[in-house]
Amino acid sequence: MDTVEPTQNNEIREIPPVAFDHLPEKLQAAALRAGWNVLMPVQSRGIPYLLAGRNMMIQARTGSGKIGAYLLPMLERIDPSRDTCQAVIMVPTRELAKQVAVEAETIFSTTGIRSLAVYGGVKYGAQTEALKKGAHVVVGTPGRILDHLLRKTFNLDHLKLLIYDEADHMLSMGFYQDMEELQRYLPDKLPHTCMFSATFPDMVLRTAKRFIRDAEFISLSSDHIHVTDTEHVYYVVPAMDKDRCLVRLIETENPASAIIFCNTKNMVHYYAVVLQRFGYDADEISSDLSQSERERVLGRIREGKLRYLVATDVAARGLDIPNLSHVFQMEPPEDIENYIHRAGRTGRAGESGTAVSLISVAEKTALNLIAKHYNIEMIEKPIPTDEDVAAIVTERITALLEARLRTRDKLQTERSHRFSALAHSLAESEDELPIITMLLDDHYQQLLHAPLVIPEDKNKPADPKPGNSGKRRPFRRRR
Repeated sequence: MDTVEPTQNNEIREIPPVAFDHLPEKLQAAALRAGWNVLMPVQSRGIPYLLAGRNMMIQARTGSGKIGAYLLPMLERIDPSRDTCQAVIMVPTRELAKQVAVEAETIFSTTGIRSLAVYGGVKYGAQTEALKKGAHVVVGTPGRILDHLLRKTFNLDHLKLLIYDEADHMLSMGFYQDMEELQRYLPDKLPHTCMFSATFPDMVLRTAKRFIRDAEFISLSSDHIHVTDTEHVYYVVPAMDKDRCLVRLIETENPASAIIFCNTKNMVHYYAVVLQRFGYDADEISSDLSQSERERVLGRIREGKLRYLVATDVAARGLDIPNLSHVFQMEPPEDIENYIHRAGRTGRAGESGTAVSLISVAEKTALNLIAKHYNIEMIEKPIPTDEDVAAIVTERITALLEARLRTRDKLQTERSHRFSALAHSLAESEDELPIITMLLDDHYQQLLHAPLVIPEDKNKPADPKPGNSGKRRPFRRRR
């Protein structure tokens, strides 16, 4: 059931859905150019709120039509006669930036509205030239948008609409600091802001309040994934390939913290070693550990210094790990009741979580029995491929390196010039590729596994308007 809920004690005036025939003529014509003559649910529900200028957090899955939900209202909000950036769409990947840009080009064609995709990993020249000509809508990754703001190739002084798309993925990619830094460049009159996400776990909800004032929440998910649910997912994988599949899932999901459950202490040790060898912050608890070693591991858990714990059901009893985002089960539990104990460790205290089972074909019957016994809807998903992992880590390392580069002062930049000739030499020689990949891998491991600091939940965003108090904004724009 679709709902509209307040997130900060604001009164809600619900707006009814809109049908295609009731859209303004300009929006109808644009939708027809995109091949739509019927609105999808997220468009029917979301467009009225965006046209009304309401700050929204909208839960909508990928492929639900959400891009049209925020692009179509821009036709009513953007003045093509003014050569200024009036809307920004932040996305987590270059692929999504390209996808949004293609749809924007179709929807905005014949209207005079110019859109531009900006993302890392490519040269700045063409992007800079297009920005200086006056792109009305800029869509891109937070890091590259921030780079252009620092280079003063465009500004946000006339920004009317700010969209965060796939916010949950944006945070898992490590863009929080860039998203926060971008707040410094917003105009004094804060823009109309909306956030779209397939899921709204606690971290996303808390973070949203840093960027959106008085936001309202709409759930348009057809499969009823609610904020406080635990999602039950399983992957059917070869029995001998579970370790590599676990690594692929950790790379793609990038859990804030997780317990990996095994049925035996031998498998606990095996998976702990695998994760450690891959560079993850992982440790184990089993009955073989001495009391001092067990206390050491428990101490790291209590202090929030341990990201991944591998354990048996017996060893994990009594452990309470706050903000546990994922539980991985490397095999169905021998005791059917232990599935609930395992899965119940995530999604606590009103937060969302994910319970993941990696099973072989032979183990699928046991998992089906558990699902039937507890009336659990379990979703089967395809395991990410090596190519999927490569694409994701490429996006992450590009964003991380560009963010690191922005922090360097003039002396550090001058020092770096010593290696310019070597960098050119390595880049031009295929024989030296292992050196480059080694450096990228080492740097990625160091940066990715640094803890992401998210502020505590507050009742107001970090960048409030001064109102009548006369107080200065905590974020000052750079000119």
